[in-house]
Amino acid sequence: MRLKMTMLGVAAAFLTVIPFAAAQQPAAPAPASVAPKVAPGTYPWPQGDPTGGRSFGGAAPTPSNMKRVLIWADTRNGIAQHDMVSHAAAVIEEMGYETGTYYSYIRTDSNIVSYHPKMTTGQPASGGPSLANVDAIFFLGHREVPIDAAQKAELLQFVKNGGGLVAAHMALTAFDSWPEWDNLLGGRFDSHPWGQPMATVIVEDPDFPGMQFFPQVFSFRDEFYQAKDFSVTDSRVLMRLDPASLDMSARGVNPADAPYPITWAKTYGKGRVFYSTFAHDAGTWDNPAVRRMYFGAMQWALGLKDADVTPRPVSTTVPPPPTRGGFGRGRGGRGGRPGPGRPGPAAGR
Repeated sequence: MRLKMTMLGVAAAFLTVIPFAAAQQPAAPAPASVAPKVAPGTYPWPQGDPTGGRSFGGAAPTPSNMKRVLIWADTRNGIAQHDMVSHAAAVIEEMGYETGTYYSYIRTDSNIVSYHPKMTTGQPASGGPSLANVDAIFFLGHREVPIDAAQKAELLQFVKNGGGLVAAHMALTAFDSWPEWDNLLGGRFDSHPWGQPMATVIVEDPDFPGMQFFPQVFSFRDEFYQAKDFSVTDSRVLMRLDPASLDMSARGVNPADAPYPITWAKTYGKGRVFYSTFAHDAGTWDNPAVRRMYFGAMQWALGLKDADVTPRPVSTTVPPPPTRGGFGRGRGGRGGRPGPGRPGPAAGR
């Protein structure tokens, strides 16, 4: 009986150790056909310590020692509320927080866009972000974002006085009934006649912060917006589509929208404004080059980096075709992740 009890004890101990031992085994590598995800908290930053050697004394970064950004993502009136909104906002917040570059407030309540936000009771809001205490806005609004005339005037004042505005994808569709939004952002949504094609993208200005992580010419799959009311005499084109890679006979294509810019930068008063059509798919926000592009845009909008955004005509030379080193949608990858056997975005330059 004693021997039987001893054997049962050994067996129980053995079964207890197995799960622990299994937990210590390294994770199996991802199949070669699947592009690996960017590990949480680890970004392929270009040179060493992304904080530039700054130390926060062991304490977490706070609004008191960082630039402040309002991530404004009101999509309630969108025709199709994009699934990527939450992930995009989280990516922008995480990059700023983990590098110590900026502190973000994520808000979907447009009442906060004011120098004097109010509660639903009409009383002044107690604390929190406002146009009076942030340095830049990351905007993901969709269609008719509900702000009143006073808020519109204050938003324009915020940017004119030196505030930054970085806008992504469906921000081009916002405020259709507000003409001055065109002048602020630099253009307006016309259509996306090509669906989600594998298109050729040309980098017009590799010197703008974040652009250097893309090849000069590359293939990419995304829902590219066609912008109308855009002028090369008002904005600096950073990226554009190559029409030769697209079906220009597709319904909705507007030749007047040439040169089909998809990323640009401009000034508005003393403020800095950046827009990019990237990215429709949530997975594209995991692409290291796309992340770096938006991180560079945030640095520029916050005045932490400078760039020449003097408007100029786009190049007239025909660029070389994309090489196999470009990046698009790989097997098993989501929108824009490097495909199998292709180098990641950082290898493009």
